[in-house]
Amino acid sequence: GMRLNGELASMGKGPTDDGTAEVMNVIGDVEGRTCIIQDDIVDTAGTITKAATALKENGAERVLACAVHGVLSGPAIDRIQKSPIDKMIVTNTIPQSAAAKACPKIVVLSVARLLGQAIKSIHEETSVSSLFV
Repeated sequence: GMRLNGELASMGKGPTDDGTAEVMNVIGDVEGRTCIIQDDIVDTAGTITKAATALKENGAERVLACAVHGVLSGPAIDRIQKSPIDKMIVTNTIPQSAAAKACPKIVVLSVARLLGQAIKSIHEETSVSSLFV
């Protein structure tokens, strides 16, 4: 969060009987803030939409969600559309369905340039980790 000059809030979640993760609490002050939820994979979007709801209930002004891999299976698109998430940002590591492309909240960013730079760095034997700093 430091590169954005932002503060960090954390969310506690615990398992439920049916295996889904239920958001329990928001730790940190999110009142009037733009909050960014980050995850590696979003599949059915259950956890991320519950997190967004909890942030809104705690006074967040806007909620942006991002994940590297947008599986977006089953009820995901519907959940995102109905949730308080303003934008759900994923990369194009997984091709998106017509429904995902039609959802105004879903933004797909390309990883092509990053992968190209990584291949070039490996070929030229220069730092690959510098691409992520």
